[in-house]
Amino acid sequence: MLMSDVAAGDDEAFRALTQVLYAPALGTAMKVLGNRAEAEDAVQTALVKLWRTAARFDPEKAKVETWFRRIVINACIDRKRALKPVDPIDEAYDLESEAPGPEAETAGMMRDARIGAAVMELPTRQRAAITLFYGDGATMNEIAEALETTPKAVEGLLARARADLAKRLEPLKEELEA
Repeated sequence: MLMSDVAAGDDEAFRALTQVLYAPALGTAMKVLGNRAEAEDAVQTALVKLWRTAARFDPEKAKVETWFRRIVINACIDRKRALKPVDPIDEAYDLESEAPGPEAETAGMMRDARIGAAVMELPTRQRAAITLFYGDGATMNEIAEALETTPKAVEGLLARARADLAKRLEPLKEELEA
């Protein structure tokens, strides 16, 4: 197993593990932070922590991916606390539309930007929970582990996030249903 080699200080094992973990971690971090540069920094911080704490990993308790996801989420939460607020429209997700014409494409991009902005306005833990659930397809147990909480608490985070998003996106309701 790579983690036991990493815990023993094997640089090659760490590089191999990094190749497996980096892309999914970056995707999660970008969804939580909404900014590629900040997401890259958070993942780098998480990788350093993985290297330093590899000996603590217990394969009986979690998969490496789940354990690392928790480290990434914690790094994102720490970075978010340290960041100044940014304009979420400027830092919105990569917006692509399959709309047939330029007007429809522009309308779709603006709608997606408003949705992205609404998600970015959620409190960090709610945003992390909703990102992991809908963006990464994580289970309640995986999210609970990543956020160091219980599945019941994750349900509450998701419920509050959904309610907040519904309120924020009420003006877009007709547009979203179209």
